[in-house]
Amino acid sequence: MKPAFSVIFLTTLIGAGQGLFLALFTQQSYAVFGLLPLQEDAFYGFGSLLALLLLIAGLAASFFHLGHPERAWRAAAQWRTSWLSREVIALPAFMGIVFLYGMAHLLAYRPLFVILPGGQPIDLSVVLGSIGTLLAFALFACTAMIYACLRFLREWHTPLTIVNFILLGSASGFTLAALYAALAGSDQAGFFAGWAFIITLLGLLNRSATLWRNARLRPTSTLQTAIGIKHPRIAQKSQGAMGGSFNTREFFHGKSASFIRTIKPAFLALTFGAPLLLLALSHSAALLGAAFLLQYAGLLAERWFFFAEANHPQNLYYQTIG
Repeated sequence: MKPAFSVIFLTTLIGAGQGLFLALFTQQSYAVFGLLPLQEDAFYGFGSLLALLLLIAGLAASFFHLGHPERAWRAAAQWRTSWLSREVIALPAFMGIVFLYGMAHLLAYRPLFVILPGGQPIDLSVVLGSIGTLLAFALFACTAMIYACLRFLREWHTPLTIVNFILLGSASGFTLAALYAALAGSDQAGFFAGWAFIITLLGLLNRSATLWRNARLRPTSTLQTAIGIKHPRIAQKSQGAMGGSFNTREFFHGKSASFIRTIKPAFLALTFGAPLLLLALSHSAALLGAAFLLQYAGLLAERWFFFAEANHPQNLYYQTIG
């Protein structure tokens, strides 16, 4: 398939925003149960606004993928059957909760709802954070299922696709949370970096499993089955047109085999190798900043490869020209 950079930025930016919010609320949840020190309201509030900025940037990038952006609201109409429509609903709902969560902290408006039997106070921010966590995972699922539900694109049609979106978005978000904590002077940079290391490692294992699986896929369609002729030797001479077409442009990335062989180790090194090394070395702001930037660059390459790796069955015909 042909990778669309608007969709690449959409999925990576909102993934980082989701991951950052999950990191912040994870730390607060630990603090509610007395496992970590509770941070000042400003820490959670400004961190949530940073997550919201990433979500807004991702949403803005998606408009460049639309032929008629003014009709974007219609995308939600098919929510009963379309994962894209569900994503269109889940994203603004999640953005709204992230905003309210941040404002509850910045305005210090956290009325108490209930006290658990163990003495843990559940206030408004905890309730909003819990709802936001559910919406974050729902958004991950909706975004991933847009691709995983396509049976004819076998490289995508696997539960590994859903796990990949969750782990890579969370990894980038927790790495960013570690950088944010270091810059904010918080003592929680190590906590976020530790989880970033674990999630990045899990992401590497899942992505490696996906690459191993996809490398062993064999096409189920042939020229014989495509045209209904059982002759063992069929030679295609032309696609039937003198120049390119929509099919040749939109369903194939157009890059050489050597380029594909180069980008795979590049995204593995940037997305996983370099961040894992930097996260293990130190929790200084400089190294954490380098870890996040390298990881995000790797995510752009990884997402490009994700789209390019999917081999549309129509390429059996249209990829052969002259």
